[in-house]
Amino acid sequence: MAFENLTGRLQMALRRITGKAKLTEVDIEEMMREVRLSLLEADVNFKVVKDFTSEVKELAMGEKILKGLDPGQQVVKIVNDELVKLMGNEAVLVDFRQNGPTVIMMVGLQGAGKTTTAGKLGAYLRKNHQLKPMLIAADIYRPAAIDQLMTVGQKLDIPVFQMGIDVNPRQIVEKGLKHAKEQGYDLIIIDTAGRLHINETLMDELVDIKKISKADEILLTVDAMTGQDAVNVATAFHEALDVTGCILTKLDGDTRGGAALSIRKVTGVPIKFAGTGEKLTEIEVFHPERMASRILGMGDVLSLIEKATEEIDEDEAMSMMEKMMSGKFNFNDLLKQMKMIKRMGAFSGILKMLPGMGALANSGKVDDKQIVYIQAIIQSMTEEERKNPELLERSSSRRNRIARGSGRSTTEVNRLISMLEKQQAMMKKAANFSPEAMEKMAGGAMPSMQNPTAVSKGKGKGKGGFRLK
Repeated sequence: MAFENLTGRLQMALRRITGKAKLTEVDIEEMMREVRLSLLEADVNFKVVKDFTSEVKELAMGEKILKGLDPGQQVVKIVNDELVKLMGNEAVLVDFRQNGPTVIMMVGLQGAGKTTTAGKLGAYLRKNHQLKPMLIAADIYRPAAIDQLMTVGQKLDIPVFQMGIDVNPRQIVEKGLKHAKEQGYDLIIIDTAGRLHINETLMDELVDIKKISKADEILLTVDAMTGQDAVNVATAFHEALDVTGCILTKLDGDTRGGAALSIRKVTGVPIKFAGTGEKLTEIEVFHPERMASRILGMGDVLSLIEKATEEIDEDEAMSMMEKMMSGKFNFNDLLKQMKMIKRMGAFSGILKMLPGMGALANSGKVDDKQIVYIQAIIQSMTEEERKNPELLERSSSRRNRIARGSGRSTTEVNRLISMLEKQQAMMKKAANFSPEAMEKMAGGAMPSMQNPTAVSKGKGKGKGGFRLK
């Protein structure tokens, strides 16, 4: 997963100073040496590493830190704040046009995930900004690029304008824009051609398309796994096109994190979005403060809440909570719970967003297949057994039959039954407390269940792909 090695190394470096009642200059020097090596191993730009460590060291050496209370925690805060600053301080959103359709031009090298990201972005902006998107297929060079965009558009129900591979991309963009305005689309995303490397022909074509489209946003798609090379790519595209933002892809992969920590500092171009998985819904706004928190292993609760809000229907969640509190929670309900968790993505990824759980998620002890195994066991039960878990407690033959049917061991079946019993017992105890008592126990931090926040889910509709001659 993203930043896994960097997170581990930085945590080890900061562990040297946390918990100490007093810090010395030697302590700071040793920590900064580890931080410097961690960033260089993550393929962060050398100049960025030099400036970052100098700034952190200067602040950490301050008299207020060395002689203050809990100096270690103060240094951790300095590192966190400087990471946030390095990545841009705050999220930068899309610059929407006030009158007429917003035009976004997607650029980047081949293999960065530009075509798929164009579809992801269209679906995200439709859902969160109630826009009506259309994609323009302007990559006539890469084999099957148009087919790929058509497939993505079909899956997301976003129309794709294309004229085949025998038409000049400039003409395709010009006619596509005209068609989009006639049909009332207010978001146009142009998938331009990429190359295996930057060349003059590519840039000339992109400059022409920029002039024709009068693009409001020029978003560079960058593969997060390319490290420092991503900075070189961003610099070249920015000099030619005046790029307005970057989208980092493959942040869920085995990336060292160099691109995320270098691009903004070196080029001044903000990272606006991040691709977090292969699913067409796995794209999110890039929040520097949240990313810094993830890098330092402190979790990202806000993103987790947003993910849950997007993927889990509020009425469904409230119904599940009421069922659990009533003590009538059964295997059918547990199956629904597992499906809700799966919709939010890999379980290990969810754990990483919880404070203090990053080490467990990276330990290899969390197997996302466990959810699949649980589903297999439950689906091997009869409807009567699912509704009445006590039937399984009294019958070893039923448990053996379920184990054979699911391909799992009887021990796993017993463990699942025990897990449900513990969950039921825990919820029965919770049900004995009044909401006022529970809020008091939580120090007033519990959200009120009397007035839950409504979640509005806008769903845009589009037509299938079409072809003009």
